[in-house]
Amino acid sequence: MNIAVILAGGTGIRLEKSLPKQFFKVAGKMVIEHAVDAFEKNELIDEIAIVINKHYLFMVEDMIIKNEWKKIKRVLIGGEERYHSSLSAVSAYDDFKDANLIFHDAARPLISQRIINDVVKAMDHYKAVDVAINSADTIIEVENDIITAIPERIKMRRGQTPQGFKQVVIAKAYELALQDKNFKATDDCGVVKKYLPDEKIYVVNGEEVNMKLTYPEDTYLLDKLFQLRSVEIQNIKLSVESLSDKVMVVFGGAYGIGKSIVDLGKQNGIRVYSFSRSENNVDVSNMDAVINALEKVFQIEHKIDFIVNTAGILYKEPLETMNYQDILNSINVNYTGIVNISLASLPYLKKSKGHILFFTSSSYTRGRAFYSIYSSSKAATVNFVQAISQEWETLGIKVNCMNPERTQTPMRIKNFGNEPEDTLLKPEIVALRCIQTLLSNYSGQVIDVRL
Repeated sequence: MNIAVILAGGTGIRLEKSLPKQFFKVAGKMVIEHAVDAFEKNELIDEIAIVINKHYLFMVEDMIIKNEWKKIKRVLIGGEERYHSSLSAVSAYDDFKDANLIFHDAARPLISQRIINDVVKAMDHYKAVDVAINSADTIIEVENDIITAIPERIKMRRGQTPQGFKQVVIAKAYELALQDKNFKATDDCGVVKKYLPDEKIYVVNGEEVNMKLTYPEDTYLLDKLFQLRSVEIQNIKLSVESLSDKVMVVFGGAYGIGKSIVDLGKQNGIRVYSFSRSENNVDVSNMDAVINALEKVFQIEHKIDFIVNTAGILYKEPLETMNYQDILNSINVNYTGIVNISLASLPYLKKSKGHILFFTSSSYTRGRAFYSIYSSSKAATVNFVQAISQEWETLGIKVNCMNPERTQTPMRIKNFGNEPEDTLLKPEIVALRCIQTLLSNYSGQVIDVRL
């Protein structure tokens, strides 16, 4: 029996947040939710236990109900030190001597299925298993600020989790450890190594992305790593059978990426309604126009499942020479427009538990000359999506943001002229990724679309 033990009893002091780090939100979910999700969907894991600080027990209980996790059988209370949390699980499974207890830090949300599988399979041959990665840096031993030793880097590894043990082995190691008045523990493999030195500990190769949220700057890196992992949506299949009952509204659907989304949606059985200034005089910067468009669709269909906004304006010139009205137009369409659409969409998406999708640009990560208004509004779009995805999480509404590379659209041709076709994304590819995202469970994420 393979039992995953999610260690979430820490207080997250180094992160300097009011809540422990495992409850920090990244990519639309709490860090602990991402970690549990990985074990919940792993076919080799039979059961999950969560070890939590007693003050946050209610949060975990709510989380279990919301996520509809089926494998969680126990929620245990941890103690002041990390090893108290491990001991809590060891004691709880005292009657499962032959079980594999697989301990994982809740603050490592990017644990892969490959690592979990490798740990479980290694336990067919070993009673203790660790996960580690090579050290890219030289490791030095220091005492009183003086180097005392420089171990060979090729022998050094950086430890991660999960760590797996036969219940009887980890229980015996802790039994001996607790008899030692000088006992100190940094991790469970360290306890086994010290108190059961003859027990071989096998090492599974970890991954750099299996990082631990520890310091404030880690949150930015985690966000980016989740963004890069979003390529998983490419595995979602489109079928008329699954989409024929869906209703989608596309703002900016007259040309470019928007038109490709409209066309692909119709090809797959979605009932699609397109609105734009050129097509039917719907300007997303006009709240009344947006409200009326959505109401018109609802009167016909009695529901709206998906809402996509591709409307945008790009004026590529220095701020100093920009016409002031162009500045206002850019802000109103590129930013005020997404606020209008969000507010107007909320009543319908509440009912359908639907999905709303916006567009950013690669320029959102760094302001660029000649793009000051456009790139700053795209950065604001990302921030806005991340914020409302949290606000609307309890309503069952998913909110995401597409970030396509340079795409062959009329807007791009207008600003950059003709470019080699093999350097540009086809709008049909972006449209496919959009609909795949709408069918996913992602929320609060930036979805990269690349050549």
